[in-house]
Amino acid sequence: MCNLYSHLSNREAILAFVQDVKRIHDTMGNFEPQPGIYPDYLGPIVRNTPDGRELAKARWGLPSSQKVIYDATVKRVEKLRAKKPDQPIDFDAMLKLEPDIGTTNVRNIKTAAGKWNQHWNRWMGVENRCVVPFTSFAEFDNTLGEDGKKRGNTWFALDESRPLMFFAGIHIPDWSGVRKQKLGFEEHISLYGFLTSEPNDVVGSIHMKAMPVILTTPAEVEMWLTAPKEEAISLQRPLPDGVLEIVAVGKSEDSDSR
Repeated sequence: MCNLYSHLSNREAILAFVQDVKRIHDTMGNFEPQPGIYPDYLGPIVRNTPDGRELAKARWGLPSSQKVIYDATVKRVEKLRAKKPDQPIDFDAMLKLEPDIGTTNVRNIKTAAGKWNQHWNRWMGVENRCVVPFTSFAEFDNTLGEDGKKRGNTWFALDESRPLMFFAGIHIPDWSGVRKQKLGFEEHISLYGFLTSEPNDVVGSIHMKAMPVILTTPAEVEMWLTAPKEEAISLQRPLPDGVLEIVAVGKSEDSDSR
């Protein structure tokens, strides 16, 4: 699961890469390099809007399914009842305020039977597709190094120069819900996440379960942003074996040395 990535590129490179640039809007404001983007951080995305494409920022982490939220509420209620068995509990009120930290990676777009996953299908239209610019991403390596400590984050990029690439993403422009329990109130925010697939050999050497879906050409970006969903979903595949390099190990951020 990719829960950390870096974006060291710039506005001009993104606009040059993404086609239909004449219609793109820019609501980014200040655009500084981000050597470490974590879940719930603001990150840049290019998304479709009724008025054209837009370069904007959103928070990383799509809504979890209703079942995940319901099950989390049940567990929280059970803990409260164990501590204070005589205290009345309003389950519906707790369910409404159950925090959703978000789903960063989306794998099961379709079920094992080949049907569209109901939770994700509602956001698979072109109006909710986006691309997420990045220059490297990390997977955590639990194996021990020579010092007896876990190796930590292993950073992957196309090569040492860390050229711009894009994740195939989904965005929700106006989500309402509770993000953090300590806040205890609904927020109205824009969210995004990106698809994953089985890993190629490079990523699989560190993380055997999955890798992000990566788009490396303007044609692939255009296909993800415009194609019918049955065609666009064909992009949910790993990069070929041998593509990507390990460019850093053990770093919490990937600032490069350029």
